[in-house]
Amino acid sequence: MLGRLNHVAIAVKDAEKAAEIYGKAFGAEISGAVPLPEHGVITVFATLPNTKIEFIQPLGDDSPIAKFVERNPDGGIHHICYEVPEIIAARDTLIAEGARVLGDGNPKIGAHGKPVLFLHPKDFSGALVEIEQS
Repeated sequence: MLGRLNHVAIAVKDAEKAAEIYGKAFGAEISGAVPLPEHGVITVFATLPNTKIEFIQPLGDDSPIAKFVERNPDGGIHHICYEVPEIIAARDTLIAEGARVLGDGNPKIGAHGKPVLFLHPKDFSGALVEIEQS
């Protein structure tokens, strides 16, 4: 069921500035900034040969990552994202195995225009996991 690693997300105060560092240091291709009001973040992607780094910046004080960035002012790894071939089937299998899906359990459209869900970090060795339909 689990596909390839899609991205690692780093929460930061300024997504464009953080991505620029990766562009200069590693020659990564940097996307434009995209606000995602439904998720409460602004995203910028650094594309590497084998995966992407997603920089997420709070979109307002009510952002679900605002407190994370407040506690980690220099930034920090926020979540990892894996691709799954069929998100509803993956969700149902994960729930049957005891995983907790965050939110209402229904996929939202993520930064790549595809359905995503987040899984509780306590069920995955402390890591917040995002699954994205491939």
